[in-house]
Amino acid sequence: MTDSIMSKAATMEIPINSNGDTGTLPEDDSLEQAAKLQWNLDEKDLQQVMVSGPNLNETSIVSGGYGGTAEGIIPTSSIKGSNMHHSSSSSSMAADEATRGVAVEKLETMKKWGLNTYKCTKQIISERFGRGSRTVDLELEAQIEVLRDTKKKYENVLRLARALTNHFYNMVQTQHALGDTFADLSQKSPELRDEFGYNAETQKLLCKNGETLLGAVNFFVSSINTLVNKTMEDTLMTIKMYENARLEFDAYRSDLEELSLGPKDAVAMARIDTAQQQYQVQKDKYERLRSDVIIKLKFLEENKVKVMHKQLLLFHNAISAYFAGNQEQLEQTLKQFNIKLRPPGADKPSWLEEQ
Repeated sequence: MTDSIMSKAATMEIPINSNGDTGTLPEDDSLEQAAKLQWNLDEKDLQQVMVSGPNLNETSIVSGGYGGTAEGIIPTSSIKGSNMHHSSSSSSMAADEATRGVAVEKLETMKKWGLNTYKCTKQIISERFGRGSRTVDLELEAQIEVLRDTKKKYENVLRLARALTNHFYNMVQTQHALGDTFADLSQKSPELRDEFGYNAETQKLLCKNGETLLGAVNFFVSSINTLVNKTMEDTLMTIKMYENARLEFDAYRSDLEELSLGPKDAVAMARIDTAQQQYQVQKDKYERLRSDVIIKLKFLEENKVKVMHKQLLLFHNAISAYFAGNQEQLEQTLKQFNIKLRPPGADKPSWLEEQ
C-alpha cells in the first residue's frame, strides 16, 4: 500500500497558476496523511528494533546464497562458546599439569630427605650405643681438635685485648680532660701557674702517646678478630660439612652391608645395585670434603703463624715504647707496620656528608 501511494505521489502533476503558486489538489490531504502514517510505522519499527533487537550472541551466519534455506544457518553463539570452552579447558589442563609436576617434585624431594634423615639418625644411634662402625681418620681428627682448642684460646685473647682497649681508651680520655683542667687552672691561679702548666703539658703528652698506642692496639685487635671469626670460622664450616658427609657415608655403607648379607633374589639385587650407586656418590663426596679440610688446615696454620708473628711483634714494641716514654720509638713502630692514625674527629662525618 505504501509503495502504491509513494508511486502515485511521484507521478502526480502539480499545476501552477498564473501567479506561480502551486494549486490545491484534492489528493494533497490524503498524500500528507499517508506520509504521516508511514513515518509513524517506521518510528514504531525502529523503537521495537532498539528495544528488542537481535542479540549479538545469537547472530547467525548464512552459509548459502541469498534467499537460501535455513539449513545453512550456524548460530555464532555456539561457535564462540565452543572456542571459549576449548581454550579455557586447555589452559586449565596446562595449569593442572604444571601444579602436578611441582607437587611430584616436592614429594620426591621430601621422600629423599626423609630417607636420608632416617639412615643418618639410625647411624648416629648405632654409633652412640656402640653397635655400628664409623670411619675414623685419626690424624685429621687430631688436627681438627687442635684447631677448635686454638680457636677458643684465641677468642680469649681477643676478649682480653678488647677489654684492655676499652680501659685504656677511658684512661686516655681522662688524661685529656685532666690536662684541659690543669691548663685552665694555670690561667686562673697566678701563684700556681707554673705547677699547673707542667702537669697540663705532661697530661697532654701522655694523651698523645696513649692515642698512638690505641692505634696499635686497635690494629692488633682487628687482625685477631679477622683471624678468629673469619679465617678459622671458614675452616670450621668446611669441617662441619666434612663431618656430615662422613656420617652420610657411613650410613649408606652400613645400609649396603646389610643388603649384601641378605637374600640374593632379583628384587634384592636391584636394591643392592641402587645402594651401591648411592654409596659411591656419598664416598666421592666424603673424600672430596676430606681433601678440602686437609688443604684448608694447612693454609690456616701457615696464615696463623704469619699473622701472629707480625701482630705479637707490633704489640710488644708498642707497649714497650709507650711505658718507656719513648715517643719516637712508638711512632716508628706504627710506621713500621703501616698503621695510620685517624685525626681527632675523623669518625664524625662532615656537614657536607650529612646533607
